Amino acid sequence: MHDVKTIIQDELNKNDGILRLNPAWVARDFLPPGRRFGLPEDQYELGERGGICERWVGSTTKADNKISVPNEGLSLLNIDSEIEITLKDAVALLPEEILGEEYSKKYDGLNRLPKIFDYKYRLPYHIHQMQHHAKLVGCNSKEEAYYFPEGVELGEEAETYFGVHPYIAQQKKYDLLLSHLRDWKDDLILSHARAFKQIPGDGFHVPSGTLHAPGSALTIELQEDSDVFAMLQAKTGGKIIDKELLWKDVTEGDRREKAEKIILEMIDWEVSGDPYFYENRHTPPILIDETKQEKAAEYWIFYNTNKFSGKKLIVEPGGKFTGSDKGVYNILVWRGKGTFGGLEIEGENFGRDELLVCHRKSIKEVDIVNTGETDLIIYKFFGPGINDVPMLPAYNEG
Repeated sequence: MHDVKTIIQDELNKNDGILRLNPAWVARDFLPPGRRFGLPEDQYELGERGGICERWVGSTTKADNKISVPNEGLSLLNIDSEIEITLKDAVALLPEEILGEEYSKKYDGLNRLPKIFDYKYRLPYHIHQMQHHAKLVGCNSKEEAYYFPEGVELGEEAETYFGVHPYIAQQKKYDLLLSHLRDWKDDLILSHARAFKQIPGDGFHVPSGTLHAPGSALTIELQEDSDVFAMLQAKTGGKIIDKELLWKDVTEGDRREKAEKIILEMIDWEVSGDPYFYENRHTPPILIDETKQEKAAEYWIFYNTNKFSGKKLIVEPGGKFTGSDKGVYNILVWRGKGTFGGLEIEGENFGRDELLVCHRKSIKEVDIVNTGETDLIIYKFFGPGINDVPMLPAYNEG
């Protein structure tokens, strides 16, 4: 491993604290892909594994699929080396160098997972287990947040169902969902939820335990570093999905003892039944006034939580943004071309659109220059505790 560590350190030294990354493509088998990633058409379908429906960005998380593939979900370093090196290995070998001394002592890794998901139809109604349930199967909880980028087709079912009708939680009529789980035959469980239109340039914050069925809009997501879930909707995209997806992260003991009722215990009914769900979880972009420059501006797009955070940076043609941040982060260059700290970057170019900016580089001022003829759009993703982010005011019936 000494040779690998030396290779990584040399790359960090060469790029002044920056690592280039390759995309991590992830297959799913319960829905067809939306085919909006820009891949060649013949690369989307993967037989029994399903299709390429997700791209994980700056990922140190292994995808938890029925058919396991080595390193699926893990980002690989984009370096000139005969050895294949994952970002997960890089962080494990050089934690202080990449994460910073303080962060590396507090957290075991980057502790966040950015991704893009691209499905033809709406995802099934599901939850991501809260920590006390996730740890029973050796996993972490999965709080997440969404941003719907502009300029991309919304797909066929561009509404997201969130939570349940408030009376279900208020009157504790949880068993209304139970027959749908037992019968496993249709999508009528959605009749108990409320739908919200997906709007480009908009977003939502979704705590773990929240019932949700994300719509078909191409979505940039930031979340805790986990792949736990329980699917509650039997039919999606016109077909019945495997009921084993309901049980994926349930212990064998709970499945035998409580059957489908265990899933009801895993739901955060307070959040899912919040009558002000939209007001308390809707996260439109917020301009960051203190970093605004002549031809550049940053916006908070992932906020309202201390578990992760994210920004959108727009640099106009001919413009330059100069700024620093408070800790390690990675970027996805969404559109446009330019330079980042002297390194060439370009959106939709899979060899030039992902960087990890290690701690020592992140806290120094860096120049981001637009060298193209259209806006340079960059998404920045941070782990827990790095940024002081805006929090939405709490709406409640009191």
